[in-house]
Amino acid sequence: MSHVRITRESGIPLVGSLYFGIIDRGTSLLQVRPSCGCNLNCPFCSVDAGPATQTRATSYEVEMEYLLEAAEEIARFKGAGVECHIDSPGEPLMYHKLPELVAALRQIDSVSVISLQTNGTLLDDAKISALESAGLDRINLSIHALDPEIAKVLAGADWFDIEKLKTAAEAVARSEIDLLIAPVYIPGINDAEIPKLIRYAQEIGAGKRFPPLGIQKFERYKYGRTPKGVKAQSWWQFFNRSLKTWEKESGLRLRLDAEKDFGTVRRPFVPLAFKKGEKVTVEVRAPGWIHGEMLGVARDRVVSVFNYPKESGQVRVKIVATKHNIYVGVPV
Repeated sequence: MSHVRITRESGIPLVGSLYFGIIDRGTSLLQVRPSCGCNLNCPFCSVDAGPATQTRATSYEVEMEYLLEAAEEIARFKGAGVECHIDSPGEPLMYHKLPELVAALRQIDSVSVISLQTNGTLLDDAKISALESAGLDRINLSIHALDPEIAKVLAGADWFDIEKLKTAAEAVARSEIDLLIAPVYIPGINDAEIPKLIRYAQEIGAGKRFPPLGIQKFERYKYGRTPKGVKAQSWWQFFNRSLKTWEKESGLRLRLDAEKDFGTVRRPFVPLAFKKGEKVTVEVRAPGWIHGEMLGVARDRVVSVFNYPKESGQVRVKIVATKHNIYVGVPV
Protein backbone atom coordinates (compact mmCIF):
# COMPACT_ATOMS: atom_id res chain seq x y z
CA MET A 1 0.00 0.00 0.00
CA SER A 2 1.36 3.42 -0.93
CA HIS A 3 1.38 6.34 1.51
CA VAL A 4 0.63 9.94 0.53
CA ARG A 5 1.39 12.84 2.85
CA ILE A 6 -0.85 15.77 2.00
CA THR A 7 0.70 19.17 2.57
CA ARG A 8 0.05 22.64 1.24
CA GLU A 9 2.96 22.06 -1.15
CA SER A 10 1.37 18.86 -2.49
CA GLY A 11 -1.26 20.92 -4.28
CA ILE A 12 -3.99 18.54 -3.08
CA PRO A 13 -7.00 20.43 -1.66
CA LEU A 14 -8.75 19.35 1.54
CA VAL A 15 -12.32 19.49 0.23
CA GLY A 16 -13.73 17.01 -2.27
CA SER A 17 -12.53 13.66 -0.96
CA LEU A 18 -14.21 11.15 1.32
CA TYR A 19 -10.83 9.90 2.53
CA PHE A 20 -9.25 12.96 4.15
CA GLY A 21 -9.69 16.67 4.83
CA ILE A 22 -13.00 18.36 5.72
CA ILE A 23 -16.44 16.95 4.92
CA ASP A 24 -19.44 19.30 5.05
CA ARG A 25 -22.86 17.67 5.07
CA GLY A 26 -24.86 20.89 5.32
CA THR A 27 -24.97 21.15 9.12
CA SER A 28 -23.06 22.76 11.97
CA LEU A 29 -20.99 19.56 12.27
CA LEU A 30 -17.80 19.24 10.23
CA GLN A 31 -16.05 15.93 9.80
CA VAL A 32 -12.32 16.45 10.19
CA ARG A 33 -10.30 13.59 8.69
CA PRO A 34 -6.54 13.79 9.33
CA SER A 35 -5.65 10.27 8.17
CA CYS A 36 -7.22 6.99 7.07
CA GLY A 37 -5.12 4.11 8.43
CA CYS A 38 -6.76 1.39 10.54
CA ASN A 39 -5.46 -1.33 12.85
CA LEU A 40 -8.56 -3.57 12.87
CA ASN A 41 -10.24 -5.78 10.27
CA CYS A 42 -13.87 -5.54 11.35
CA PRO A 43 -15.91 -7.98 9.22
CA PHE A 44 -18.69 -5.38 8.85
CA CYS A 45 -16.41 -2.45 7.90
CA SER A 46 -18.22 -0.11 5.53
CA VAL A 47 -15.01 0.81 3.70
CA ASP A 48 -12.95 -2.42 3.80
CA ALA A 49 -10.21 -0.76 5.87
CA GLY A 50 -7.47 -2.41 7.90
CA PRO A 51 -4.45 -4.65 7.30
CA ALA A 52 -6.53 -7.34 5.55
CA THR A 53 -8.12 -4.98 3.02
CA GLN A 54 -8.73 -6.35 -0.47
CA THR A 55 -9.53 -3.03 -2.15
CA ARG A 56 -7.46 -0.26 -0.54
CA ALA A 57 -4.36 0.89 -2.41
CA THR A 58 -3.30 4.08 -0.61
CA SER A 59 -3.26 5.65 2.84
CA TYR A 60 -3.24 9.40 3.42
CA GLU A 61 -2.00 11.67 6.20
CA VAL A 62 -2.65 15.42 6.25
CA GLU A 63 -0.15 17.94 7.58
CA MET A 64 -1.73 19.35 10.74
CA GLU A 65 -1.20 23.03 9.97
CA TYR A 66 -2.70 22.59 6.51
CA LEU A 67 -5.74 20.78 7.94
CA LEU A 68 -6.25 23.52 10.54
CA GLU A 69 -6.30 26.23 7.88
CA ALA A 70 -9.12 24.43 6.06
CA ALA A 71 -11.03 23.71 9.28
CA GLU A 72 -10.83 27.33 10.40
CA GLU A 73 -11.92 28.69 7.02
CA ILE A 74 -14.96 26.41 6.77
CA ALA A 75 -15.90 26.80 10.45
CA ARG A 76 -15.85 30.58 9.98
CA PHE A 77 -18.15 30.17 6.97
CA LYS A 78 -20.53 28.04 9.05
CA GLY A 79 -20.72 30.51 11.94
CA ALA A 80 -20.77 30.06 15.72
CA GLY A 81 -21.58 26.71 17.31
CA VAL A 82 -19.61 24.39 15.04
CA GLU A 83 -18.76 20.84 16.13
CA CYS A 84 -15.52 19.45 14.73
CA HIS A 85 -15.93 15.67 14.69
CA ILE A 86 -12.55 14.00 14.18
CA ASP A 87 -13.17 10.75 12.37
CA SER A 88 -11.70 8.63 9.62
CA PRO A 89 -12.45 5.80 7.24
CA GLY A 90 -10.09 4.04 9.66
CA GLU A 91 -8.79 4.82 13.17
CA PRO A 92 -8.09 8.52 13.97
CA LEU A 93 -5.85 7.69 16.94
CA MET A 94 -3.26 6.48 14.43
CA TYR A 95 -2.70 10.17 13.59
CA HIS A 96 0.47 11.06 15.46
CA LYS A 97 -0.49 14.66 16.30
CA LEU A 98 -4.04 14.10 17.49
CA PRO A 99 -3.82 15.90 20.87
CA GLU A 100 -2.12 18.85 19.16
CA LEU A 101 -4.88 18.90 16.54
CA VAL A 102 -7.56 18.97 19.25
CA ALA A 103 -5.80 21.79 21.10
CA ALA A 104 -5.50 23.85 17.91
CA LEU A 105 -9.15 23.29 16.94
CA ARG A 106 -10.06 24.49 20.45
CA GLN A 107 -8.60 27.89 19.56
CA ILE A 108 -10.99 28.46 16.61
CA ASP A 109 -13.63 30.96 17.75
CA SER A 110 -16.60 29.38 15.96
CA VAL A 111 -15.84 25.85 17.24
CA SER A 112 -17.83 24.97 20.37
CA VAL A 113 -17.54 21.16 20.45
CA ILE A 114 -14.71 18.79 19.51
CA SER A 115 -15.50 15.09 19.35
CA LEU A 116 -13.61 11.96 18.32
CA GLN A 117 -14.71 8.65 16.83
CA THR A 118 -12.42 5.75 17.79
CA ASN A 119 -12.24 1.99 18.19
CA GLY A 120 -10.35 2.69 21.43
CA THR A 121 -7.62 0.10 21.01
CA LEU A 122 -4.90 2.78 21.14
CA LEU A 123 -6.34 4.58 24.16
CA ASP A 124 -4.37 4.47 27.39
CA ASP A 125 -4.12 6.73 30.43
CA ALA A 126 -1.49 8.95 28.81
CA LYS A 127 -3.52 9.48 25.61
CA ILE A 128 -6.74 10.10 27.54
CA SER A 129 -4.98 12.65 29.74
CA ALA A 130 -3.44 14.38 26.70
CA LEU A 131 -6.81 14.58 24.92
CA GLU A 132 -8.50 15.81 28.10
CA SER A 133 -5.87 18.56 28.54
CA ALA A 134 -6.23 19.52 24.87
CA GLY A 135 -9.94 20.18 25.34
CA LEU A 136 -11.67 17.19 23.75
CA ASP A 137 -15.38 17.23 24.62
CA ARG A 138 -16.56 13.72 23.67
CA ILE A 139 -15.29 10.32 22.60
CA ASN A 140 -17.64 8.14 20.54
CA LEU A 141 -16.25 4.72 21.40
CA SER A 142 -16.95 1.79 19.08
CA ILE A 143 -17.64 -1.20 21.34
CA HIS A 144 -19.76 -3.82 19.60
CA ALA A 145 -19.82 -6.63 22.17
CA LEU A 146 -18.72 -7.37 25.74
CA ASP A 147 -18.41 -11.12 25.25
CA PRO A 148 -14.66 -11.63 24.63
CA GLU A 149 -15.04 -14.05 21.73
CA ILE A 150 -17.77 -12.09 19.94
CA ALA A 151 -15.79 -8.87 20.46
CA LYS A 152 -12.70 -10.49 18.96
CA VAL A 153 -14.63 -11.73 15.93
CA LEU A 154 -16.16 -8.29 15.36
CA ALA A 155 -12.72 -6.67 15.57
CA GLY A 156 -11.28 -9.11 13.05
CA ALA A 157 -8.10 -9.33 15.15
CA ASP A 158 -6.92 -12.19 17.37
CA TRP A 159 -5.08 -9.76 19.63
CA PHE A 160 -8.21 -7.72 20.44
CA ASP A 161 -8.74 -7.51 24.22
CA ILE A 162 -12.19 -6.32 25.35
CA GLU A 163 -11.02 -6.04 28.96
CA LYS A 164 -8.34 -3.54 27.95
CA LEU A 165 -10.94 -1.59 25.99
CA LYS A 166 -13.29 -1.57 28.99
CA THR A 167 -10.48 -0.20 31.15
CA ALA A 168 -10.03 2.64 28.65
CA ALA A 169 -13.79 3.28 28.48
CA GLU A 170 -14.04 3.56 32.25
CA ALA A 171 -11.04 5.92 32.36
CA VAL A 172 -12.73 8.18 29.78
CA ALA A 173 -15.96 8.13 31.79
CA ARG A 174 -14.03 9.29 34.89
CA SER A 175 -12.32 12.09 32.97
CA GLU A 176 -13.65 15.47 31.84
CA ILE A 177 -14.25 13.94 28.40
CA ASP A 178 -17.80 12.76 27.83
CA LEU A 179 -18.22 9.14 26.72
CA LEU A 180 -20.71 7.89 24.15
CA ILE A 181 -20.64 4.15 23.45
CA ALA A 182 -21.36 3.59 19.76
CA PRO A 183 -21.94 -0.05 18.83
CA VAL A 184 -22.97 -1.19 15.37
CA TYR A 185 -25.93 -3.55 15.64
CA ILE A 186 -25.33 -6.52 13.34
CA PRO A 187 -28.48 -8.68 13.23
CA GLY A 188 -27.84 -12.30 14.11
CA ILE A 189 -24.40 -11.63 15.59
CA ASN A 190 -24.51 -9.18 18.50
CA ASP A 191 -28.25 -9.11 19.30
CA ALA A 192 -27.69 -10.27 22.89
CA GLU A 193 -24.73 -7.93 23.32
CA ILE A 194 -26.58 -4.65 22.75
CA PRO A 195 -28.62 -4.85 26.01
CA LYS A 196 -25.36 -5.65 27.86
CA LEU A 197 -23.71 -2.57 26.34
CA ILE A 198 -26.70 -0.40 27.32
CA ARG A 199 -26.40 -1.54 30.95
CA TYR A 200 -22.62 -1.14 30.86
CA ALA A 201 -22.86 2.45 29.58
CA GLN A 202 -25.24 3.30 32.40
CA GLU A 203 -23.11 1.58 35.03
CA ILE A 204 -19.84 3.36 34.19
CA GLY A 205 -21.36 6.83 33.90
CA ALA A 206 -21.28 7.41 30.15
CA GLY A 207 -23.25 10.36 28.84
CA LYS A 208 -22.70 13.23 31.25
CA ARG A 209 -23.44 15.96 28.70
CA PHE A 210 -24.38 13.98 25.59
CA PRO A 211 -26.35 10.69 25.27
CA PRO A 212 -24.56 7.64 26.71
CA LEU A 213 -25.22 5.52 23.62
CA GLY A 214 -25.43 5.99 19.89
CA ILE A 215 -26.42 2.60 18.47
CA GLN A 216 -25.67 2.42 14.75
CA LYS A 217 -27.42 0.48 12.02
CA PHE A 218 -25.40 -1.99 9.95
CA GLU A 219 -25.42 -1.11 6.25
CA ARG A 220 -24.11 -2.89 3.17
CA TYR A 221 -21.76 -0.85 0.99
CA LYS A 222 -20.32 -1.49 -2.45
CA TYR A 223 -16.72 -1.48 -1.24
CA GLY A 224 -17.45 -2.61 2.32
CA ARG A 225 -17.48 -5.99 4.08
CA THR A 226 -20.56 -7.96 5.12
CA PRO A 227 -20.46 -10.91 7.54
CA LYS A 228 -21.78 -14.10 6.02
CA GLY A 229 -25.54 -14.48 6.40
CA VAL A 230 -26.12 -10.94 7.70
CA LYS A 231 -28.99 -8.98 6.19
CA ALA A 232 -29.29 -5.23 6.77
CA GLN A 233 -32.49 -4.03 8.43
CA SER A 234 -34.64 -1.32 6.95
CA TRP A 235 -34.58 1.96 8.85
CA TRP A 236 -38.16 1.31 9.95
CA GLN A 237 -37.17 -2.05 11.44
CA PHE A 238 -34.12 -0.55 13.14
CA PHE A 239 -36.02 2.33 14.77
CA ASN A 240 -39.39 0.73 15.47
CA ARG A 241 -38.35 -2.79 16.39
CA SER A 242 -34.78 -2.90 17.61
CA LEU A 243 -34.29 0.52 19.23
CA LYS A 244 -37.85 0.71 20.53
CA THR A 245 -37.55 -2.72 22.16
CA TRP A 246 -34.27 -1.80 23.87
CA GLU A 247 -35.76 1.50 25.03
CA LYS A 248 -38.60 -0.34 26.75
CA GLU A 249 -36.21 -2.78 28.39
CA SER A 250 -33.74 -0.15 29.59
CA GLY A 251 -35.88 2.93 30.17
CA LEU A 252 -33.29 4.86 28.19
CA ARG A 253 -34.02 6.95 25.09
CA LEU A 254 -32.05 5.45 22.20
CA ARG A 255 -33.71 7.06 19.19
CA LEU A 256 -31.60 10.16 19.07
CA ASP A 257 -32.18 13.59 17.57
CA ALA A 258 -29.23 15.46 16.06
CA GLU A 259 -30.39 18.89 17.19
CA LYS A 260 -31.86 18.00 20.55
CA ASP A 261 -29.09 15.64 21.65
CA PHE A 262 -26.01 17.12 19.96
CA GLY A 263 -26.94 20.68 18.98
CA THR A 264 -26.41 19.88 15.30
CA VAL A 265 -28.46 22.21 13.10
CA ARG A 266 -28.77 22.85 9.37
CA ARG A 267 -26.25 25.32 7.99
CA PRO A 268 -25.51 26.39 4.40
CA PHE A 269 -23.24 24.09 2.41
CA VAL A 270 -19.86 25.27 1.23
CA PRO A 271 -20.77 26.18 -2.40
CA LEU A 272 -20.32 23.38 -4.93
CA ALA A 273 -17.41 23.75 -7.31
CA PHE A 274 -18.94 21.53 -10.01
CA LYS A 275 -22.35 20.51 -11.27
CA LYS A 276 -23.31 16.90 -11.82
CA GLY A 277 -22.87 16.06 -15.51
CA GLU A 278 -20.34 18.85 -16.05
CA LYS A 279 -17.17 18.07 -18.01
CA VAL A 280 -13.91 19.42 -16.63
CA THR A 281 -10.16 18.92 -16.99
CA VAL A 282 -8.42 17.76 -13.80
CA GLU A 283 -4.75 17.40 -12.95
CA VAL A 284 -3.93 13.94 -11.56
CA ARG A 285 -1.94 14.43 -8.36
CA ALA A 286 -2.02 11.17 -6.39
CA PRO A 287 -3.15 7.53 -6.45
CA GLY A 288 -6.65 6.88 -5.19
CA TRP A 289 -7.66 4.93 -2.10
CA ILE A 290 -9.21 2.16 -4.19
CA HIS A 291 -7.38 0.16 -6.86
CA GLY A 292 -8.20 1.71 -10.23
CA GLU A 293 -8.80 5.19 -8.81
CA MET A 294 -6.70 8.37 -9.06
CA LEU A 295 -7.10 11.72 -7.32
CA GLY A 296 -7.47 14.69 -9.64
CA VAL A 297 -7.52 18.39 -8.77
CA ALA A 298 -9.49 21.27 -10.30
CA ARG A 299 -11.00 24.50 -8.91
CA ASP A 300 -9.34 23.88 -5.54
CA ARG A 301 -11.22 20.61 -5.07
CA VAL A 302 -10.29 16.93 -5.15
CA VAL A 303 -12.05 14.76 -7.74
CA SER A 304 -11.87 10.97 -7.45
CA VAL A 305 -11.31 9.67 -10.99
CA PHE A 306 -12.16 6.03 -11.64
CA ASN A 307 -10.87 3.86 -14.47
CA TYR A 308 -7.87 6.05 -15.30
CA PRO A 309 -4.55 4.14 -15.57
CA LYS A 310 -2.03 7.02 -15.59
CA GLU A 311 -0.42 8.38 -12.41
CA SER A 312 0.00 11.96 -13.59
CA GLY A 313 -1.04 14.42 -16.28
CA GLN A 314 -4.36 15.96 -17.22
CA VAL A 315 -7.57 14.11 -17.96
CA ARG A 316 -10.98 15.26 -19.10
CA VAL A 317 -13.72 13.87 -16.86
CA LYS A 318 -17.46 13.98 -16.48
CA ILE A 319 -18.57 14.74 -12.91
CA VAL A 320 -20.96 11.97 -11.87
CA ALA A 321 -21.33 12.75 -8.13
CA THR A 322 -21.26 16.00 -6.14
CA LYS A 323 -23.15 15.14 -2.93
CA HIS A 324 -21.74 16.87 0.17
CA ASN A 325 -18.94 18.42 -1.90
CA ILE A 326 -17.47 14.94 -2.51
CA TYR A 327 -16.66 14.69 -6.20
CA VAL A 328 -16.41 11.67 -8.46
CA GLY A 329 -15.51 11.80 -12.15
CA VAL A 330 -15.09 9.35 -15.00
CA PRO A 331 -12.86 9.93 -18.05
CA VAL A 332 -14.58 11.09 -21.23
